[in-house]
Amino acid sequence: MIEKTALNSGWTLTCNDTGRSGLPAAIPAAVPGCVHLDLLANRLIPDPHIDVNEITNDWIGKTDWTYRCSFEAMPDDGRVWELVFDGLDTVAVISLNGEEIGRTFNMHRTYRFDVSGLLKAGSNELTVTFRSAYAYGAQMERHYGYRPNNYPGPGNLMRKMACNFGWDWGPTLVTAGLWKPVRLESWDRVRLAETRVSATLAGGDGLIKVHAKLARHGDKAPCKLVAAIGGVTQTVAINADEDESAFELALPSPQLWWPHHLGAQPLYAMTLRLVDEASGDLLDSFERELGFRSLRLDTAADEHGSAFTFVINDVPLFICGANWIPDDCFPPRVAAERYAARIEEAKAANIHLLRVWGGGIFEADEFYQACDREGMLVWQDFLFACAAYPEEEPLRSEIEAEVRDNVVRLMPHASLVLWNGNNENIWGFDEWGWRPIIKAGESWGLGYYLDLLPKLCGELDPDRPYYPGSPYSGSMEIEPNADGHGCKHIWDVWNDVGYEVYRNYIPRFCSEFGWQAPAAWATIEESVHDQPLTPQSNGVFHHQKATEGNDKLIRGLAGHLPEPQTMDDWHFATQLNQARAIRFGVEHMRSHRNVCKGAVVWQFNDCWPVTSWAALDSAGRRKPLWYALKAAYDPRLLTIQPRGGGLAAVAVNERTLFWRAKISGKRLKLDGTVLAEFEFWRLLCDRFEAREFPLPEDIVTPGLPKDELIVVQMLDRRAFHYFVEDIELALPAPRLAADVTSIEGGYQVKVTAQNFLKDLCLMADRLDPDAVVDSMLVTLLPGESHVFAVKTAKAIRAEDIVIGTVLRSANDLVVGSR
Repeated sequence: MIEKTALNSGWTLTCNDTGRSGLPAAIPAAVPGCVHLDLLANRLIPDPHIDVNEITNDWIGKTDWTYRCSFEAMPDDGRVWELVFDGLDTVAVISLNGEEIGRTFNMHRTYRFDVSGLLKAGSNELTVTFRSAYAYGAQMERHYGYRPNNYPGPGNLMRKMACNFGWDWGPTLVTAGLWKPVRLESWDRVRLAETRVSATLAGGDGLIKVHAKLARHGDKAPCKLVAAIGGVTQTVAINADEDESAFELALPSPQLWWPHHLGAQPLYAMTLRLVDEASGDLLDSFERELGFRSLRLDTAADEHGSAFTFVINDVPLFICGANWIPDDCFPPRVAAERYAARIEEAKAANIHLLRVWGGGIFEADEFYQACDREGMLVWQDFLFACAAYPEEEPLRSEIEAEVRDNVVRLMPHASLVLWNGNNENIWGFDEWGWRPIIKAGESWGLGYYLDLLPKLCGELDPDRPYYPGSPYSGSMEIEPNADGHGCKHIWDVWNDVGYEVYRNYIPRFCSEFGWQAPAAWATIEESVHDQPLTPQSNGVFHHQKATEGNDKLIRGLAGHLPEPQTMDDWHFATQLNQARAIRFGVEHMRSHRNVCKGAVVWQFNDCWPVTSWAALDSAGRRKPLWYALKAAYDPRLLTIQPRGGGLAAVAVNERTLFWRAKISGKRLKLDGTVLAEFEFWRLLCDRFEAREFPLPEDIVTPGLPKDELIVVQMLDRRAFHYFVEDIELALPAPRLAADVTSIEGGYQVKVTAQNFLKDLCLMADRLDPDAVVDSMLVTLLPGESHVFAVKTAKAIRAEDIVIGTVLRSANDLVVGSR
């Protein structure tokens, strides 16, 4: 049997720059970890997430570092002894007892070194020296020549997390270190060298495909694989001269695994045991939890162009998704509990797909395990983003090894539904001016996306779809970001034009679109200590990485909301505008679900405290956008959309049952006076359908646009339409009554509107940084009430519910500007 000894303690770190003063000769180090975290833990650097401290840490990524540890061993000549590194970041030389055993150049691979001849009885010294990623990048640029890169640093010339070098939402914190566990393994006779397992459906039965490769040592002997799942066991003999085995195992009538909005997520424990034929000794084992579902990506030509539709268990889905970036600048800090909490937050926002974006990492096993449990679909990019990538050696071989490692590791997961070749690189070559920069005959990555990656996926994981890129239109003969084909990114909205332009597009699938806003107020206060805080104060401005980002925030308010004059109003107005922009875009796309089959917003999470496109900030606090996504991604959505020169109420149903109910509506004044109304006894919206109901002429024709609105209701779903934007709307100064009642785990805050209130928000973190409120963006007609549930351990009184600080609405923004 394989014996494993963790080597995650007793490490020290040394700075190899002898000219840098103030550092101890040996710094206590954590493994898994990285240099920044070790320096931070030993109070040798200021926290780079705070104020403008990031810039004081640039030297770390430009320096070489050495990790050392001593460990005890009692080697046995009859066994193989191997050092296994699950993750090394990135360019490293590894030595054992003064002898070099290997060099690494890839953050995204697992490395295994046979040290049987070097291991000593008693104490052994292991050193890992990391070369500066910048220095290695400069060497590789001399080797390959220049390749365009939309962001700083040499991330496209090496296999390292690209966003380490800075992005338009992330800092430049170029890490080094043993970022995943290290262990010493010993084994005899034979072990599992590679185990590929996939679970699909064959008719009504589950089909498990197993392909095992063996590593042998010493005299070869027969062995056998014993697979077991759900009460079914199968034994496969392996002869002494065989080093691999492939077989299939059937599980009769398993329960189907579904994304969380459609059904349950039954998982079946599978074990694979490698046993010596003669002695019956257990030599090695493999365990995974499998879910059974069918999967295909429909890209067939149709009357609109060509589709991009995920079909799971024969059900064509509309995808309600969000892009996922590394959840911390320092990934070793992201433990299983944090993954679980983030995925629970995504699920609570009615998101059922997370796209793991190509400028980050292949996430830890715990991420995919949580997605399996929670019914969260995963779209996995291969790690290429916003740059041209050389296809020559040594990069090509590193990429092939990395892909093999991670496809084999991740392919058992039921949640994983797509391998995607790259992020924006084909689009970049076609439209970002790369063509004249890349010399004739020079590689830029296309061979990876159209040749190497699909071949590897076809070899290793043929039952899961591969797609060359995002955006991509299915053919190099069609512009890569076309509306009618494949998946599209919409980035002129936000960068150049207002969010109303979302309605100009009806994509087949939108895999990126987004709008910025600052983090929660409590997160800003924790990370920035400017006095006073302003949008342009040093710390606040430093935590805005987008080019002209603050200018775009203000420009995006134009025509919608007044330009704010205070920090409080800037914070709320830009957050509100973000929430409205994304809800506007999502509802538009969902209303056209017969053509468009997915919206994947940029982005769900953050890696540090920053003004960004995220719905959940780096502290895990919900921005108003989170609540907007929850509403816009509601499996039963009621929205009002322009249709045929008029307006229509559109019911969108992603539930498994039809939605049939009375639909009614009113055109009314802001003071509640009803001007026109209608009622239709039964509107039927079948499952997986969008059904339009044209609104009557007297409903859609206003008398005084700035003082009127439309309200349409279908059961407990309600939709609003305004004839003018808030900046022209006659919103009154907010008048309300707030009543606070203690409940288990917090408080209920009942707000009763004495006049019309638009997009009422209770900013819970203004009461307590740890507080969480269940709802936001609530619109109330005069006399209506809403109860906010606030989870908090802090005492709250009615007088704490201050209008304009804790309670915010569009009303106080508009009235305050008059």
